[in-house]
Amino acid sequence: MNKTLLKTGINLGGWISQYPSFDHNHFKSFITAPDIDRIARWGFDHVRLPVDYPVIEDDANPGVLKEDGMAYIEACLEWCGKHKLPVILDLHKAPGFAFDDREKATLFDTGALQERFINLWRLIARRFAGKLEDELAFELLNEITLPDSTPWNALVKKTVAAIREIDPHRLIVIGGNYYNAASELKNIERLPDDNILYTFHYYLPLSVTHQKAPWLPIMVEYNRTVNYPGEKAVGLEKYVHESTHVVADEVNIVFDKEYLRKFLMPAVEFAHITGQPVYCGEFGVYEVAPMATRLNWTRDMVDLLNEYNLGHALWSYKALDFGLVDKDGRVVNEELVKIAVMR
Repeated sequence: MNKTLLKTGINLGGWISQYPSFDHNHFKSFITAPDIDRIARWGFDHVRLPVDYPVIEDDANPGVLKEDGMAYIEACLEWCGKHKLPVILDLHKAPGFAFDDREKATLFDTGALQERFINLWRLIARRFAGKLEDELAFELLNEITLPDSTPWNALVKKTVAAIREIDPHRLIVIGGNYYNAASELKNIERLPDDNILYTFHYYLPLSVTHQKAPWLPIMVEYNRTVNYPGEKAVGLEKYVHESTHVVADEVNIVFDKEYLRKFLMPAVEFAHITGQPVYCGEFGVYEVAPMATRLNWTRDMVDLLNEYNLGHALWSYKALDFGLVDKDGRVVNEELVKIAVMR
C-alpha cells in the first residue's frame, strides 16, 4: 500500500470495537454496505477499522481465528474495495491490553500473552498473505500507555518480524506511548523497513475535545463548557494533579489554532527527521461540546493536518460520542461532514 495516499479517512469505531455488548445483531447492522457507499460519496479516501480481539479470537480457544468475526472484516474489505478505499485494520483491544482499562493491563508483564499477541498477528497475516496488498494495512495495537516505551518497542520488533516472515510487503502501522501522543513519536524505535507507517492521535486540549466526558474523572469534576477558539479553561488548575499529565498544559492558556499547531509540531518534526509520512489515526471532539466548538476545532485541525501533509482519519463515523452520524445514521451536522473531508 502506498502510505502517501492515506490522506482523508474516517474511523469505523463502535462497530466491532467498543461495541455496547458482544452482539452479532449489532455487528450485522451497525455498519453495512450503504454506510461505506456514503463515506466514499462524501469524499473520504480510506477507512480505519478498529477491532477488539474477542471478535476474532476466543479466550477459550486462542490460536484460531473466529470465522464469524473475520466475516465482518472481510465484508468491510469487499465494500471498501468497490470504492477503492484502503482499510487500516486496527487491533483496538488485545489479550491483556485495552487502552481504556489500564488497571487490568497484563500484556507487558506476561510472556504468554505477548506470544499470543504475536501469534494473533501471524494468523491475520496468513489470512491475507499475498492478497489486498494495496487495500489493507495492519495497525498493531491502539494507544498503548506504559511508564516507558521499552517493552512496547521490544514487542513491536518481534511482531513485525513474525508478520514479515509471512507477509513481506504489508504496510504496518505503529503508534507510540501515552495514547499515541505526538510527543511520544520520538521514543518509538524505528525499524529498517520501508513498509512502516508511524501514527499518532490528537485530542488536545482535552478540556475542549473531551469536555464533561464521563470516562475522564477530571473532566467530570471540572464540568464546564469550554468554547473554541479563544477561551481559557478557567479554574482548571484546581483539578490538576500528578495523574492528569497533559491537562497541566491547558491551565490559563487561550485555545486557538496556534495552540493546536504547537502540540502538533512533534509529529511534523518526526516526519521531517525520518523523511517519511506520519499519520494521525484519530482526532475529534466529544458531542457534548457546543456544535460551534466542534466545527471550529475540527476545521482548524484539518487545516493544520493538510498544511503539514499529514494523512488523517477522523474519529468517528457513527455514534460513539464523536460521530458524524447518530446511532440511526442521521447526519449530525452537514458542515461538520464538509470540514472533515476538506483538502
